[in-house]
Amino acid sequence: MTATCSVFVATSLDGCIAREDGRIDWLERANAVVPPGEDCGYREFFDSVDALVMGRGTFDLAVTFDPWPYGGKRVVVMTHAPATLAVPPALSASVSATDESPAALVARLSAQGAKHLYVDGGRTIQSFLAAGLIDRITITTVPVLLGSGLPLFGPLPGDVRLVLESTRSWPFGFVQGTWRVER
Repeated sequence: MTATCSVFVATSLDGCIAREDGRIDWLERANAVVPPGEDCGYREFFDSVDALVMGRGTFDLAVTFDPWPYGGKRVVVMTHAPATLAVPPALSASVSATDESPAALVARLSAQGAKHLYVDGGRTIQSFLAAGLIDRITITTVPVLLGSGLPLFGPLPGDVRLVLESTRSWPFGFVQGTWRVER
């Protein structure tokens, strides 16, 4: 059985996941108004995944967070140069790098028993969408317009039809939608 691939991501209202230089200061500022204990469903989602697949840029940002936000969960970093990935020794048991295609990686992780993969990082999400591998997308929209930045979505080989599963909103302005990719 092939693992389910899900996206759980925050964007600005104009669809950016980061500023053009990769900074997410706007998201950190927005998170400062979120009440303690509220995570907009992230913990429940995170607990449901067996492994994370992220791009090199996302890893390079995440590795600067203290503490490491993924605990001991398996993380696979997609990069064109796996040998150059600098994994801190404390993370070496759970973080690996690959230059496999999305389809080959999903097949390998599925064969190793993974049932649910968390796909993160703009270009990685785009490549998984283009390969037809994303099953579910959850986007939390933050009430800020950046005007420019790194978009969540990019060119696709064709339409990706989605079926709305749920919407939520919070008094601090976040709005979340979850869609299932129609096959």
